[in-house]
Amino acid sequence: MTTNDMFDELFSTAQVMGIFRGVSPQDTVALCHAAWDAGVTAVEVPVQGEEAFDALSAAVVAGRARGRAVGAGTVRFPDQLRRAADAGARFTVAPGLDLDIVRLSNEIGIPHLPGVATSTDIDTALKAGLTWLKAFPASVLGAEWVRAQLAPFPEVRFIATGGIGADNARGFLDAGCRAVAIGSAFSDPAQRGSLLERGLLPA
Repeated sequence: MTTNDMFDELFSTAQVMGIFRGVSPQDTVALCHAAWDAGVTAVEVPVQGEEAFDALSAAVVAGRARGRAVGAGTVRFPDQLRRAADAGARFTVAPGLDLDIVRLSNEIGIPHLPGVATSTDIDTALKAGLTWLKAFPASVLGAEWVRAQLAPFPEVRFIATGGIGADNARGFLDAGCRAVAIGSAFSDPAQRGSLLERGLLPA
């Protein structure tokens, strides 16, 4: 399955991805279950330290038991990518676009979602064969940035990431994003309820 095909499948029924950064393996698994219970099909665990890799591994085990995909985030270096793949991550995510990481992900056979913030980033990613891209930092770029970029690049499938919550997620989806990435809401029942009320979760 290609990178684009996998993300097409992951976000065919859900428009939200969970991001769980900087928490213990036990808490990461609990947040993953809260997200999966809410109908989320993909979660990301950023790997910026040893405990983060422990959290990723624990999330992967929990995800396998429930048939859910767990990805590794903030993957900027080759060793991170290889370790994430070895830990069982189904995909990787980066804050920026690094063509060396894109090439390595293709060699390893793990889908990669790079971050973009300019037209040049988008054009370069498309020429590398990637159509699913992370709009980052989304809250700074704004929903109108998404709308503007989709005019010259209609084939792009954006996932808005960075500063996204129940209050602004709908604006990014309405602007043309295929999904949004949300973190803290899954530890707060009130915020989860708000996501449901706004039609952002399928459950």
